[in-house]
Amino acid sequence: MPSPSPSPLRVVIAEDSVLLRDGLAQLLGMRGVEVVAAVGDGEALLAAVAEHRPDAAVVDVRMPPTQTDEGLRAAVEIRRAHPGTGVLIFSQYVETKYAAQLLGGGGGGGGGAGVGYLLKERVVDIGEFVDALERVAAGGTALDPEVVAQLFGASRRGSALDGLTPREREVLGLMAQGLTNQGIAGRFVVSERAVEKHVANIFAKLGLSMEEGGHRRVLAVLRYLEEG
Repeated sequence: MPSPSPSPLRVVIAEDSVLLRDGLAQLLGMRGVEVVAAVGDGEALLAAVAEHRPDAAVVDVRMPPTQTDEGLRAAVEIRRAHPGTGVLIFSQYVETKYAAQLLGGGGGGGGGAGVGYLLKERVVDIGEFVDALERVAAGGTALDPEVVAQLFGASRRGSALDGLTPREREVLGLMAQGLTNQGIAGRFVVSERAVEKHVANIFAKLGLSMEEGGHRRVLAVLRYLEEG
């Protein structure tokens, strides 16, 4: 008897532009993702997540009524109220005020879903976007390098990174993007063993013990942002 097909990824989209919202929903549907709701403001987003309990929510930062940070604040509330739902911010803007709270607040330590922050103009392949969405829904991270750079600079816990070498910072940035050790090794054209040493050093310098288990990669990216 053939094994049953895996359930499709279930997502909610929050985007105030009707064209972008409908276009993204159509593209995701073509990739086998089930869009259970597509809404245009933060209040409707919270209601949709509460009703559908999706695997992940794709959220724009600036939505009605003030077009400032409604989406990001709603995302923070989703992380608090629905820790099993991954949150992928998809925006033109890097908003550091609530982004640090979003990234540090849910962050993979308790078995909850993951978190991501991608910039619209830098996503050029829908396959890569779906990969990031799946990673976030599974509890991982998907952070654009530009987002990582700005949050590193804005974090009040920047001192946690002072002990990292330049290469360790580069490795941490690639970890934030969701790359495996093998993927990082390929990027730097070094052995996987060399990357493992860098990762071990990062864990040690950020105070992440073996007791953190498989969440250490996520925590390595997020811990210093908890007080952001």
